[in-house]
Amino acid sequence: MWLKTVIVILFVGLIISLFTSLNFLFKDRGGIDGKPSHRAWNALSVRLILAGLLIGFLFYGVYTGQLGSNAPWDARYADKIEPTQ
Repeated sequence: MWLKTVIVILFVGLIISLFTSLNFLFKDRGGIDGKPSHRAWNALSVRLILAGLLIGFLFYGVYTGQLGSNAPWDARYADKIEPTQ
């Protein structure tokens, strides 16, 4: 259960980082001395780190069997479905 909680927290963090970066992109047109602010780049780096962690936890969950697919078209579960006539 902890894995799903971590995945949800990372996904919410990604969404927050995305909108924070968008906000910085619109507001930071240049600093006081005319140099552009680096807050948007910092938010991008945070978003990349969060995305890497999210992908890593997803791979870990699938590898350990804690996450899986119950989709009807998944071949692993084809033998459990009875055909209807």
